[in-house]
Amino acid sequence: MIDKFVPDKYFKSVYDVNYKLLKKSGIKCLIFDISNTLEPESVSSPSKKVKDLFEDLKDMGFRVVILSNNLKKEVTTFKELLCVDSAYLSFKPLKRKYKKVMKIYNLQDNEIACIGDQLFFDIYGANRMKFTSILVNPISTDEYTVAKINRKLENLVIKYLTKKDLFKRGRYYE
Repeated sequence: MIDKFVPDKYFKSVYDVNYKLLKKSGIKCLIFDISNTLEPESVSSPSKKVKDLFEDLKDMGFRVVILSNNLKKEVTTFKELLCVDSAYLSFKPLKRKYKKVMKIYNLQDNEIACIGDQLFFDIYGANRMKFTSILVNPISTDEYTVAKINRKLENLVIKYLTKKDLFKRGRYYE
């Protein structure tokens, strides 16, 4: 069970992910989290840097989707400004919205990669679906109370994973 929290790949940020290698390995769809993955939680719209990244990914032929546990109004701005599909109130790590993405785009589990900053929601959700799971470091330590509580629990899991030599924060890998 604990291995469900281990990401397949680990990078410093979304800008360090080797998207060319993902494409070469058969990934067709990238599912991104928003909060602390693309922008700090306090930011309500994507930066030019995020917009440029998403344009590059679409030019590479990826289907790019935002899957967020945030409310509709918080996700809609990103959806519209990045010109991508999205799902709000996704209740990650539950499978429902992931399955919906697979069905809408007629994708297999080995054609999807999920990129996020949280083990309990992003990585666990992706691993449950047998998607490629990619962990990135959170952008900011300025988080809402729920996220702060989640981080404390996540740190206990990371400590255990580090002890078992399954994962270590700061040891990046593809």
